[in-house]
Amino acid sequence: MRAFVYDQARELDASAFADYLDPRTTAVISIDMHRGHLDDSPDCPCPAPRARELVAPIDAFHDQVRALGGRIVHVKSVLRPGGADDVGGIPSAWRRTFPLHIGPIPNADAHAIEGSPWTEWVTRVEPGDLRVENKRRLSAFYPTDLDFLLRNQRITTVVLDGGFTDCCVLNTAFDANNHNYRVIVLRDLVRGTDAHLEAAALSMVSLHLGLVMESADLLDQWRANRA
Repeated sequence: MRAFVYDQARELDASAFADYLDPRTTAVISIDMHRGHLDDSPDCPCPAPRARELVAPIDAFHDQVRALGGRIVHVKSVLRPGGADDVGGIPSAWRRTFPLHIGPIPNADAHAIEGSPWTEWVTRVEPGDLRVENKRRLSAFYPTDLDFLLRNQRITTVVLDGGFTDCCVLNTAFDANNHNYRVIVLRDLVRGTDAHLEAAALSMVSLHLGLVMESADLLDQWRANRA
């Protein structure tokens, strides 16, 4: 089984990670693939341009997961109208710190506001998929009902795709690990602020939180387990 440890490809004994590789107890968590990050408009309130290239590959991966009977949970950031739980209260830290690196974000206050076009999905969501639509901070677990949903589905492993690798994906990986889930992050289906931070985040996952794999390698393992 191929995985990546500190950014280096390694062949691992799949039997040593059997609890990570059972598709029956696994859910794919797709994070923040919505217009608020992916729209190419200058009004995009929190642009993640490196993640735009992931839309078609993520859709293709999800189709293969569905074909294998796997479960997919789409998670997105949504704030109350008026921003009572963010800009209208105690603003998220990134609103002050991220612009120090990338410069001003003209429409940042519109990010993730309920009912706005910025919360519309860009990746495809099928009727049989599950959704968590009240992510208010960086982790898909806080303060959402994702943990409740996963435990009711008897999920023990989460597979993460989406963005940002060094922000919401990494925070979700830490929270999943702290909730005692097995964690897999798909390095070909996540994108970070830049290549440097992306590699750093994936290296941290590989050392402390779980497996870093390519989506094709994971699908091969699932098909082998089903056979």
